[in-house]
Amino acid sequence: MEEEEEAIGFLDKVLEDEDVFLLEDEEIYINQLEALLLPMKPLKATATTSQPVLTIQQIETIFYKIQDIYEIHKEFYDNLCPKVQQWDSQVTMGHLFQKLASQLGVYKAFVDNYKVALETAEKCSQSNNQFQKISEELKVKGPKDSKDSHTSVTMEALLYKPIDRVTRSTLVLHDLLKHTPVDHPDYPLLQDALRISQNFLSSINEDIDPRRTAVTTPKGETRQLVKDGFLVEVSESSRKLRHVFLFTDVLLCAKLKKTSAGKHQQYDCKWYIPLADLVFPSPEESEASPQVHPFPDHELEDMKMKISALKSEIQKEKANKGQSRAIERLKKKMFENEFLLLLNSPTIPFRIHNRNGKSYLFLLSSDYERSEWREAIQKLQKKDLQAFVLSSVELQVLTGSCFKLRTVHNIPVTSNKDDDESPGLYGFLHVIVHSAKGFKQSANLYCTLEVDSFGYFVSKAKTRVFRDTTEPKWDEEFEIELEGSQSLRILCYEKCYDKTKVNKDNNEIVDKIMGKGQIQLDPQTVETKNWHTDVIEMNGIKVEFSMKFTSRDMSLKRTPSKKQTGVFGVKISVVTKRERSKVPYIVRQCVEEVEKRGIEEVGIYRISGVATDIQALKAVFDANNKDILLMLSDMDINAIAGTLKLYFRELPEPLLTDRLYPAFMEGIALSDPAAKENCMMHLLRSLPDPNLITFLFLLEHLKRVAEKEPINKMSLHNLATVFGPTLLRPSEVESKAHLTSAADIWSHDVMAQVQVLLYYLQHPPISFAELKRNTLYFSTDV
Repeated sequence: MEEEEEAIGFLDKVLEDEDVFLLEDEEIYINQLEALLLPMKPLKATATTSQPVLTIQQIETIFYKIQDIYEIHKEFYDNLCPKVQQWDSQVTMGHLFQKLASQLGVYKAFVDNYKVALETAEKCSQSNNQFQKISEELKVKGPKDSKDSHTSVTMEALLYKPIDRVTRSTLVLHDLLKHTPVDHPDYPLLQDALRISQNFLSSINEDIDPRRTAVTTPKGETRQLVKDGFLVEVSESSRKLRHVFLFTDVLLCAKLKKTSAGKHQQYDCKWYIPLADLVFPSPEESEASPQVHPFPDHELEDMKMKISALKSEIQKEKANKGQSRAIERLKKKMFENEFLLLLNSPTIPFRIHNRNGKSYLFLLSSDYERSEWREAIQKLQKKDLQAFVLSSVELQVLTGSCFKLRTVHNIPVTSNKDDDESPGLYGFLHVIVHSAKGFKQSANLYCTLEVDSFGYFVSKAKTRVFRDTTEPKWDEEFEIELEGSQSLRILCYEKCYDKTKVNKDNNEIVDKIMGKGQIQLDPQTVETKNWHTDVIEMNGIKVEFSMKFTSRDMSLKRTPSKKQTGVFGVKISVVTKRERSKVPYIVRQCVEEVEKRGIEEVGIYRISGVATDIQALKAVFDANNKDILLMLSDMDINAIAGTLKLYFRELPEPLLTDRLYPAFMEGIALSDPAAKENCMMHLLRSLPDPNLITFLFLLEHLKRVAEKEPINKMSLHNLATVFGPTLLRPSEVESKAHLTSAADIWSHDVMAQVQVLLYYLQHPPISFAELKRNTLYFSTDV
């Protein structure tokens, strides 16, 4: 009997301790809600004045349902407090928990609004310094018996508390039930409250923004997923695709485990770095790091060709209502090639160090992406972070949570896209970068433009540097070729002229990114004949630009020219005869200028020149102006390269002629090397002399450009990609006979056009004399 009384006494003590803890926890939570509500009244008071900090709508969005939640818990606390203070085994309080659980609908409304509340608070902080100060340091009262009278907490952390509370309340009910005898009057009430809470929790788990879902850290605080994505890691000298997860206090690099069909997939942690230990190397340290050798361009081009050919086959199978098994087989092949392209195309290094000595290297396809990761990590590092080591169990729990928390589910390849998703745009995007505003101090500023191509982003154009200004006005137009593109990115940089900071690392950019923004290329908005003007906002900076789009089938149209004056749009035979030259003067002058001062320019012929400069050069050449040479020597080298490309593109028929186009397509497809050699040389012999001499002249020039590939990053394959579709294009009759859409034109023909030019670029020197088998000697001195 005595033992039984002792057991009841012990149980009472446990329950009392549990309730005292519960009371203190409830008091802390009420203080947190109070701290959140404190700025609401003064903010509302200013909202109706001439100088509001926030609008009424913004206040109601940020503080939505906080007052209601506070009142629910204040009432619960006020009713619970006397029961705990006058504790004995007969006290009942299950009805209080049951009532609390029945009011969870208020939490549902809060959860539904939570993401918008956070985004609104963040936007208001960026645009209003007063609100930023308020939201960064809210004072929370400590518990009654605590030595700390106040602690400072951010608004973002406090807004998360109600979401965290739902999970905690469920755990508390679970613990209370464990210590409550089954025959106690509270037991069925607590059981009912737990049932309601668990059902509610499972119903909202999918609604809570997955990046905000809590995982407990070693210190017992809330760890949240901030960003995740697939990155290429260089590990043991080979490229590996990793899924990288950035949490509020740790960066985790994982690999998706291959599991047998039907089983739940899991991640395997390759390594992790607590953010307190993560550092970015300086340019000097990067220079000392092992160099990354880019993947051979010709292999990347081969992959693109295979992908395009497979896309065409899949479309044909679908049009002919082919077997689903055959389509699946083609899709699998396409995925394999796309995966290889994704793995091998990125070249921009993103290095991170662990303070304890280990270094890691990722390769990204764009500076935009690298800057996003760096900024996200640096923002988190501003908080008070501590170093730690995860036990194997903690690491297992964290890695296990990755599958549920991830926001990026699929590897970014087109095979993973639904059939009804946009195939992207094929053709030419004309972009004018007008001006920028919002810089706090004068700087040397320029912009770059990136578009996506085959699942990754490529830098396509760069404005000139506008020196020492807060309001640069570029007004520069660019023509960018799109290959199934869906997005345009604009990055604004401050130019670094300090030679000591120049990093020799491959493709490393040391200029500082001042801002960056991205817009979707909506076909309906873009595909109009008129210019569409827009503003892109980035970190308080606004860049104004205009754009219009010409589809590939439109840009392929060549208008037969009766024009006899000038050089653009005039038959090459007419120009060479008039000039009494073997190679048109415009071709010789542009080539000479590029070789003189542009042969080491990174991306020469790939980076667009400013359209207005190109048009000015076109006018000067057409008028045969005496100032041509002077103008050429002053002009930006990318504009000169662009003028040469434009000349070939505006010829009434392509340099390699309409008549021979089908034969070039057949010749490049031959598999026997000897037959291919005979055919390709015979085709050159069949060209009119002015076309052939000009083609051979250009060929030797492009080979000299490619010799400087270590500096200018332009390989033979890059140059073939730029010039192939310009020198060799189907006539309108040809394209109408074989092709149905702009996307087909790209996939069916462009790759083959690139391969034709590549064949001649990789061929030993070809002499006009040997080809024609006569005494006419050809040299570049024309």
